Amino acid sequence: MTAPSEERPRVLVVDDEPSVTAAVARVLRRGFDVTPTHSADEGLALIRRGPSFAVVISDFQMPGMDGAAFLREVRRVAPDTARVLLTGRTDLAAAVAAVNQGQIFRYLAKPPSPDVLTTVVTAATEHHRLLRGERELLEQTLQGSLKALLSLMALAQPAALGRTSRIKSHVTAIAERLDVADRWSLEIAALLSQVGCVTLPDDTMQKLARGQALTPREQEQVDRLPGIAATLVAGIPRLEPVREILRFQNTHFDGAASPEPGVAGAAIPLGARVLKVVLDYDLLETQGMAADAALAALEARPGGYDPAVLAAGRQVWLPADPRPIVREMRLADVRPGMVFANDVVGSSGVLLVARGQEVTDALLERVRYDWRGWAHSQHVVMLERWT
Repeated sequence: MTAPSEERPRVLVVDDEPSVTAAVARVLRRGFDVTPTHSADEGLALIRRGPSFAVVISDFQMPGMDGAAFLREVRRVAPDTARVLLTGRTDLAAAVAAVNQGQIFRYLAKPPSPDVLTTVVTAATEHHRLLRGERELLEQTLQGSLKALLSLMALAQPAALGRTSRIKSHVTAIAERLDVADRWSLEIAALLSQVGCVTLPDDTMQKLARGQALTPREQEQVDRLPGIAATLVAGIPRLEPVREILRFQNTHFDGAASPEPGVAGAAIPLGARVLKVVLDYDLLETQGMAADAALAALEARPGGYDPAVLAAGRQVWLPADPRPIVREMRLADVRPGMVFANDVVGSSGVLLVARGQEVTDALLERVRYDWRGWAHSQHVVMLERWT
């Protein structure tokens, strides 16, 4: 008896010959939820639309995009999906090359026997399960570690955490509009992009947070921050994409300031191109520029930024929808999850909490004990919700 589809691994079969997809589906339908399609473009559309597939099986010789190129794109869009290549005898050398380059889980000579096909797809499903489990464990572990690290940063350098929160929010919104495949790596890079700020002297961090001009020595210290962040994640498994984003986050679209000479344009990691726009926009906004003026300033810098990222930023920062709703309250009344709409400055002029910073349990402890008397009289403006 066939198991219910929701309990069976989803398998996408791509071949321009309907007879081939029908034959594969007949063999696999008892144990798998099979979706046939007849072109690479249709297959990619189904993968992007979701829900996710455990395995993608593709013919090698197809009109337009061949199977190896198609599965490379599948790897980019859905890295945890296991990829299987169907190939004829004349394609054998190309299939072996694709496997050796790490693009394909297995290849099968056409026509595969039912037993071999079932065995390979079962193994591919298990491979997918292990990859997904490893990724989920890594994400949970890293998210917990980052939460602890950022809580400490809030105590040591509140301005840095405030900027980090704003950058993460902007990066997430732009990534959604660009349909960035590996959004997780980009968001982790955004959270880590300012971690090197804990090495800056307090005076330098205060100037950076307020958008004030830096001395050459201070600018040199700030320019080293991407390298510090990249070094931090260098030895962590599966964080290579995060490290590359951090390494290239200051790189101009024309290749200026690249850590590797000659890397420019589309060769720069997309995440780094997004982060570059967001970091520079946030700096201009911190200096007091309105959103439209800050965007115009970025667009006026030739060779500085990816035009597609700037266009997505314009949709985020100059939306047709209403702006956030904010309300004023006592500092003592803030609660976890709220976001500061303005900086909070102490009586001595020192920045205590930066705009954009989310209220955390660690910050609440500081409000209740370190700032206990002052927090009842100090009023703050908080972001309540997005409309």
